[in-house]
Amino acid sequence: MSVWDALDRRYRLILCDLWGVVHDGGHVFAGAAERLREWKGQGRTVILITNAPRPRETVERHLERLGLPRDCWDDIVTSGEAGIAALKALGRPVGFLGTASDRAVLDSRGVAITGDGFTDLACTGLEEDRPRVEDYRDELELWSSAGVRLHCLNPDRVVIHRGVAELCAGAIADAYEALGGEVVWYGKPFPAIYQRALQLAGNPPAAEVLAIGDGLQTDMLGAARMGFDAVFVSGGISKGEPFPSDFAERHGLGEWRPIAVVDGLA
Repeated sequence: MSVWDALDRRYRLILCDLWGVVHDGGHVFAGAAERLREWKGQGRTVILITNAPRPRETVERHLERLGLPRDCWDDIVTSGEAGIAALKALGRPVGFLGTASDRAVLDSRGVAITGDGFTDLACTGLEEDRPRVEDYRDELELWSSAGVRLHCLNPDRVVIHRGVAELCAGAIADAYEALGGEVVWYGKPFPAIYQRALQLAGNPPAAEVLAIGDGLQTDMLGAARMGFDAVFVSGGISKGEPFPSDFAERHGLGEWRPIAVVDGLA
């Protein structure tokens, strides 16, 4: 019997990561849709929780294109939603770093973007033709010396896109902090994204929540800090590596560790 087949009935809320767990950016993993449906059929609430720097509806359209049926989840929570709300609340134009498509999304949601004179910068990722953090060194140093606050709308450092590792906004944010720059982080492992998911599910106690993900710095650390049990999917960005034995010690988490380590949802 698999871990999933023996899953405790007390977990009435499943917080499931997307990239690396449900899909790889281009294809839905075999068995993922069936597993999500199974949980819903058992009366559990399934919320897809992602560090995508985009609004919920954009993620939903992407899942539709990938072929994940709509009956596989109850709701979606993204880091992008929190970031967009915060940027709009600033009441002034911000700088931007990311892809053209992500900029178009921010534009459509009312985020004012400017090319100069900004004190805050929205970072959704790396530009298509500059895939390395080193490509941004001069700009990061300039922004840091000017006191620009970087808003990281995707705390992920890397994803595996159709088998190829691609850097995310979190990698830029790490480099910016190393230069002394100020970073505001949205998404996992920070509390706001989890609080939103809990609210959507009727605020169940932590003991009834199970988080599933492949990110150590995001999914696992966030779950541990929230007091949730978690399942670590080692088949994503960790490429089959075991869960680090010193994870809890490094992060001051006591004896916490995931209840299981699996290759995927199948």
